[in-house]
Amino acid sequence: MARDVSDTTPIGARAELVEWIAEGEKPRDRWRLGTEHEKVPFYEADESPVPYDGGRGIRALLEGLQARTGWSAIMEDEHPIGLFDEAGGGAISLEPGGQFELSGAPLKTLHETACETARHLADVKAIGESLGIRFLTLGMSPLWTRAETPVMPKKRYGIMTNYMPKVGSLGLDMMYRTSTVQVNMDYASEADMVKKLRVSLALQPVATAIFANSPFTEGKPNGYLSMRSNIWLDTDRDRTGMMAFAFEDGFGYERYVDWALDVPMYFVKRGATYHDVTGASFRDLLAGRLAPLPGERATRSDWANHVSTLFPEVRLKRYLEMRGADVGGLEHIVALSAFWTGLLYDEAALDGAWELVKGWSADERERLRADVPKLALKAQIAGRNVQDIARDALALSREGLKRRACLDEAGQDETKHLAYAEEIVLSGRTAAERLLELYHERWGGSVLPAFRDCVF
Repeated sequence: MARDVSDTTPIGARAELVEWIAEGEKPRDRWRLGTEHEKVPFYEADESPVPYDGGRGIRALLEGLQARTGWSAIMEDEHPIGLFDEAGGGAISLEPGGQFELSGAPLKTLHETACETARHLADVKAIGESLGIRFLTLGMSPLWTRAETPVMPKKRYGIMTNYMPKVGSLGLDMMYRTSTVQVNMDYASEADMVKKLRVSLALQPVATAIFANSPFTEGKPNGYLSMRSNIWLDTDRDRTGMMAFAFEDGFGYERYVDWALDVPMYFVKRGATYHDVTGASFRDLLAGRLAPLPGERATRSDWANHVSTLFPEVRLKRYLEMRGADVGGLEHIVALSAFWTGLLYDEAALDGAWELVKGWSADERERLRADVPKLALKAQIAGRNVQDIARDALALSREGLKRRACLDEAGQDETKHLAYAEEIVLSGRTAAERLLELYHERWGGSVLPAFRDCVF
């Protein structure tokens, strides 16, 4: 999330929270996709992490990008903590360990997504090179300990850092050492949201498998193909996971709101102050009985900020966020967006995807979610391996993209952006497995070559 919302409009009833989500509905001709990705910076000279301060730190990187792009600074106290395009072209934000995130603009086609991402990477590379900084294309920093990882000066992250060890053993690793790519998708109605949410939740572990790309931690193989995904299994069970209740009869906006109301909050922001309310529920704030802030009442910004701190595999805000993939290079990033766009933005593909997953039980979905970080395409569900399911899902996505018929200047449709994922599934070898081969062979048992071979 690029920046916390500031809308002081009071909220007095649960129905207004439901309406806030419903306001996200859009007719098909206004559907867009927004791609977000994070990347870990490092100093090229010695593979060391990049701190916030200093003449060649993250702050300097932000200031250089501001001068290059003309985007406006997002400030917290005296610290720039991000940038945003006042014309609606997206935003740049900092994750807790300095991971640099682009939150892309809502765009109509994958061709636009590819151009936006390439343009951003060119900007980052130009400024980064002047500072001796480069960026990893891995889903987890492969070398540094948590203690060696820098800490960004964002107050909400301080609250989260104190809270995470109380609710899981790996939450700090999630915050400080992982990098993801996600795509945000629109829905037309409550029924459309439910269908898309169920399909994408069920298939999220399949996407995790296809895009697995985080096999190293602290200088050696960590035993997983997507360690980033495994970390989420022990981060905070109150706010993460596969949301089995989304498949129950009657699920819709109200049921999601009821779940969110009871997920413990992190903070309430008033002006520039972040009040630590960890463990309290939004339900108490809505009723004006939040113990840390007696008498304080909820606002629309409180709700928007709270919803942004829920971390299920697919998150519902006023759009749907596909949250299951490790980051990778440019083709990897755009292929993730292509996979979901073809499946969710074409009715026949969406129907076909539902046929793939509708027979899976909640227990089977949970088991798949737990198995995929280690096994990726070799995991199984309902008697089928993930590689076969991924092949079927990609075929549906390809047909969906064909029917969208969005052509680039060369007359090519969006199916070209699936090629990266299709090659992985056809070969049965994920990016993580290829990196492990390099580690044991050409890299000679060292992860240091990753800082040369796995960079944007």
